[in-house]
Amino acid sequence: MLLIPAIDLREGKCVRLVEGRLDKETVYSDDPSAMAALWQDQGARMLHVVDLDGAFAGAPKNLDVLKEILSAVDIPVQVGGGIRSMETIESLLGMGVARVILGTVAIVDPELVSEACGRYGEAVLVGIDGRNGQVAIEGWGLTVEKGTVELALDMKNLGVKRVVFTDIRRDGKLQGPNLEATGQLAKETGLKVVASGGVSTLNDLRAIRAMESLGVDAVIMGKALYSGAIDLREALAVAEGKEVG
Repeated sequence: MLLIPAIDLREGKCVRLVEGRLDKETVYSDDPSAMAALWQDQGARMLHVVDLDGAFAGAPKNLDVLKEILSAVDIPVQVGGGIRSMETIESLLGMGVARVILGTVAIVDPELVSEACGRYGEAVLVGIDGRNGQVAIEGWGLTVEKGTVELALDMKNLGVKRVVFTDIRRDGKLQGPNLEATGQLAKETGLKVVASGGVSTLNDLRAIRAMESLGVDAVIMGKALYSGAIDLREALAVAEGKEVG
């Protein structure tokens, strides 16, 4: 299973929010590219970058910082946050981003998702962010009348192969991931699922890895790494099935 450290960008800094709320922000680094290099040095094989300003504004706002991150590492970087046009998708992939994650447009412009998948294949992922089983968009500020599984099936029909699933109620709270909802999404859709939100212990990672056969083949970690609750090297050993003892 692939473990992907998260780098959330806000006003050029590396931050973490709780439940996506701007009033619950912790700044962990003024130099996101150095943080990216650190995670790579510790063994990360991919990075997950979210442009939080972009998610709220509807267009990327931290492109200069993203370019610095891409220059600082040679592992793949997937990016989400404010990607709502084909021009933005083309620009990001053109600058060296490995995968783009579409969120709000999956609800408001599904034709764009279909076109992007047709053009770029598995470089296009959809982020499905759930609050009590319903989909949240626009930086998690708006909940819509569509279930997470329903949206995932819609996206599968448009050509999406992989989704990032986040339970907003767990994000940034170190209370453990929503294993049931994550497994259900993979089981009912047949999509590859990247688990996100709430991972706080090595046992959480073991539980997610146990769902690999269902299609949950990656996990994103943020606050647990930044707070020191989990050491990345130990976490990678668990995720990759290389634990000793």
